[in-house]
Amino acid sequence: MEKKKLLLTFKNQEGRNVSLAIDDPREDLTPEIVKASMTDIVSQNIFESSGGELALIVGAKVITTTNVNIF
Repeated sequence: MEKKKLLLTFKNQEGRNVSLAIDDPREDLTPEIVKASMTDIVSQNIFESSGGELALIVGAKVITTTNVNIF
């Protein structure tokens, strides 16, 4: 069984990386859509981490994992 996650990475006010994982992202995502969404997350202070508010966009990637049942 194949699973996908969209991993969004930001820097917080202390300069540490903070990642948000979204299960089963849409297949039609474009870099422009993802970057605009991440910009909204930062500008609207939607999330806060232990190191303060999210301050900068670092990057995004889709991670695909395959699970194979042995028995």
